[in-house]
Amino acid sequence: MENMPKNYDAEAVEQRMLDKWLAGDYYRRNPGVGDCTVTIPPPNVTGKLHMGHALDDTIQDTIIRMNRMRGVSTRWILGTDHAGIATQTKVDKKLASEGISRREIGREKFVDACWDWTHEYGGHIVEQIKRMGCSIDFSDPHFTMDADYATAVRKVFCDWYHDGLIYRGKRIVNWCPHCTTAIADDEAEYKEEDGHLWYLRYPLVEPVDGQEYVVVATTRPETMLGDTGVAVSPKDHDKDKFVGAKVRLPIVDREIPIF
Repeated sequence: MENMPKNYDAEAVEQRMLDKWLAGDYYRRNPGVGDCTVTIPPPNVTGKLHMGHALDDTIQDTIIRMNRMRGVSTRWILGTDHAGIATQTKVDKKLASEGISRREIGREKFVDACWDWTHEYGGHIVEQIKRMGCSIDFSDPHFTMDADYATAVRKVFCDWYHDGLIYRGKRIVNWCPHCTTAIADDEAEYKEEDGHLWYLRYPLVEPVDGQEYVVVATTRPETMLGDTGVAVSPKDHDKDKFVGAKVRLPIVDREIPIF
């Protein structure tokens, strides 16, 4: 009797099992009661899957398989290419390494370059999803901007919104000077930098208890030109005597109140 291998050999087992599952069409919608459909949040076409994708896909796979075991008609739809800004950044860097600018080649050729990137890396991502064992219906893939796919997603989101199941978040407020477009908070890269406090004297229009100015500390002195007032903390009672007085805004020479 042959001894069981000491270590698990994924290469020898997983591909063979995957081929068997796909050949048997086990992942297509199965007959049953009810209906369960999950559209996989399309991964960015920016390279390869990471641990976050693996965790998210595992949770979805668990939901799909659980419903299959309950006899519910199930289908997990494959989606590809999401987050065009992230993809654009990758293509930008690739073109730059070749000495090419998207602004020089124009929109049409740049879109072609994006499609080339999608075809190259989109295939890698789908193969990774397969090797993970995700029970997706690979016979009917969808692209983010496919008309029927986009329409279905919009309808579901609108239905959920009107049913009070989801809510609309804040507007996108970050501006990317490189991409020249607005991006979401989770797409902004933050980094800490050492700042510096500038101490500015704001002359009082009329002296208060013999004091002729107040000192304002700021990390951004350039914003002082737009000041419309000077605020003091209501907890700092040493500053109570200045409330109601006015200062003269330096450089601009405009009178503004202390409140």
